[in-house]
Order: sequence, then structure tokens, then C-alpha cells
Amino acid sequence: MTWRASVLTLFPEMFPGPLGYSLAGRALREGRWALEAADIRGFATDRHRSVDDTPFGGGAGMVMRPDVVDAAVADAVNRNPGAPVIYLTPRGRLLDQGLVRQLSAGPGCVLLCGRYEGVDQRVIEARGMLEVSAGDIVLSGGETAALLLLDACVRLLPGVMGAGASAEEESHGPEGLLEYPHYTRPAEWQGRQVPEVLLSGHHAEVARWRRAQAEEATRTRRPDLWARHQARNNQPHDRGETGRLDGHPAAA
Repeated sequence: MTWRASVLTLFPEMFPGPLGYSLAGRALREGRWALEAADIRGFATDRHRSVDDTPFGGGAGMVMRPDVVDAAVADAVNRNPGAPVIYLTPRGRLLDQGLVRQLSAGPGCVLLCGRYEGVDQRVIEARGMLEVSAGDIVLSGGETAALLLLDACVRLLPGVMGAGASAEEESHGPEGLLEYPHYTRPAEWQGRQVPEVLLSGHHAEVARWRRAQAEEATRTRRPDLWARHQARNNQPHDRGETGRLDGHPAAA
């Protein structure tokens, strides 16, 4: 069964965009995944093809209408049955590799790209949408976040990446560690040497060095990830090393 992405947007011409190149593009041409971008304006019912209106209660900006959005979602769900409906929004849960792995293991996804001030809350609740944020930033619309999410999912599909070990060892893999640093030829560059252990040919020592580097990078750069890693492995937590345990607020 082909993994299928349905994107609902006011700018369908933005897709596949960068997803038409490199690994994702090749996989798309090979049929390992499918992409359909639908124009939400096509589901408007008035002659002006209106998709938004002023917010109740006043305030700046416009809000996407629930009736138009619902019609677009209904059509996408019929075309992509069983796929979760995801609304890309600064209010959503933070996108992480765990969610990416879950989505890539399923039938695909329906992505709703918001614009203006957002989408009427009633259709979000009625459709049981999963609200997802691409990060603690605000974007002009959900399209960029959708491209990011799709790229992360597609690369995990069977046959897309050449080496299966790549996904296991990279940052945010199953153990939740950041990736170790990489080196290639020349062995000396601008007076900087490649670490000797990588030239030793001793695979066990290389593995130990890489593990230590991954742990150190995670501990110093992402104390939040390090704390979760320790908790998963039932290790004692040292507040002096890992800093605050507060989770990041969901924003995009």
C-alpha cells in the first residue's frame, strides 16, 4: 500500500516543491509515496470563493471558515481513508521524531495548512484533528511546516534511504540522542586533524567514541533530550548537568 499525503492549502502550487528533488523526489516518481495538493478555495460556495471571515468577538485578521474547511477535509478523507487529519498550527504539540515514526508507519496523512489568524475551532474539534507545531516559531502559513513534516516522514519509508542504519544512528533516533560528529578526507584540513580513533580501524573503539560523542552533544546542547534519555534508561538525574526539566511550549 502506497503511503499517501493529502495537503489542503490555499497555495497548491507550493507542492511538491523541494519534495520533488533528492530522495523524496525519486521516491515520489517511483511510487513509494503519493502526494495530492488540493486548493481549499475549490470548496467555497459563493461566487467570490471566500474561505475566511471576520472573527466573532472582534480582533485583527481573518479566520478560515469551518464549512469550507470541513468540505475540503471530507473530500481528502474520502480519498485517503484511515489517514489522520493534522492541522499545522503554532498551538499544536511539538513535532518530534517519535511522531514522525508513527506517521511514517501508517497509511499517510491529511495535512491542513492554515492561513490568516487560523481555523475556526469548531471544525478542528468536529474532525478530531491532531494539532502539530513545527517549532517554537511563527510562520506565514502551514505550507512550510507541511513540507518539513512530509520530508521527515518520507525518508523513513521502506526503500527511500539506502542504508537502514542511517535512521538508527542519526539525531533523534530511537535512543533520543543527538548524532555524533562526522569526518571524511582529507585527514588533515587547515591544520585540523581527524580524531585518531576514526583512523584506527578498531570498530569497537570507534563505536564507543561515537557513543560518547553523541551523549556529550546531547547533554550539553539539549539537556531536555538528555533528561528524557536518562529517564528511559532508569539513570539517576543530575540537575546540575541537565538543567531544567520543563518541556518546551508548543508553538510554531
